[in-house]
Amino acid sequence: MIENIAGNLIQLKQEFRNIYSGTSHIQEVIPLSKSDSFPISQNDLDSLHLFVEKNPIYYNSYQQKINEIECIVYEGDINKYWLNSISHGSSYQPFSPTWILSAYIITLIAKNLNYKEVLDIGSGDGRIAYCAKILGLVSYGIEIDEMLVDLQKSLCEFTKTDFKPICADAVKFEYHNLYLQKPVFFIGGLAQMGGDVLATSIIENLNSELKQETCIVFAGSYSEKYSFRDTSEAGWGTLIAKNGLEVIESVSLPTVWSFNQTVDTSYIFTEFT
Repeated sequence: MIENIAGNLIQLKQEFRNIYSGTSHIQEVIPLSKSDSFPISQNDLDSLHLFVEKNPIYYNSYQQKINEIECIVYEGDINKYWLNSISHGSSYQPFSPTWILSAYIITLIAKNLNYKEVLDIGSGDGRIAYCAKILGLVSYGIEIDEMLVDLQKSLCEFTKTDFKPICADAVKFEYHNLYLQKPVFFIGGLAQMGGDVLATSIIENLNSELKQETCIVFAGSYSEKYSFRDTSEAGWGTLIAKNGLEVIESVSLPTVWSFNQTVDTSYIFTEFT
């Protein structure tokens, strides 16, 4: 089912990309109702809409039928947060979020793989942690930028969903204090943009016992836009092999930074062997 939803979302994005005539800095779509193409509970869909409606990075929305599916198109601008996020010396990628429905799909995969906690590293506005929370998982949003953490806290209040935003440098954070049992770490940042340094630091920070129960998810790209030192596993192949990780799942999904590209963002799920 998840594979079909992901494929349908890519088709929806490609059609939307072809017909979109607006000029907003960012844009994304969410189906209005549960359907055969998107068999997601209406409560969860409503929660996704609520997150975007309460999120100040979006300033406009309108209803549009795309691929025979009634959707809400959301338009926004992240420039203020993007500029502030690059001011941190230890930030590995400026704020540029995945689509909220993509965030829902990858956290649903984590749930189906029986992971219990989600840690969104470089969490931006907290959408992955939020999706994890509405799916019944324990969630944490680790973000170094205070402005983005304040945004997350306001969204926790407005949506009445506490997805536990934490303002911290993910490289130095002491994860053992969270008493994790079976966590999945979502690494925010492409390998080519410094995400490999962030991921290496996170992995080195995990003790051997916790590694046996941990999943690491990498966001990668095969787009020609990025220079590749490593062309395998969307730029993550060398790091995966070096750290004794095994790919257990992968999915391609729309993100803000891939909107104008025909190649979407790959999410690579890995476990320690």
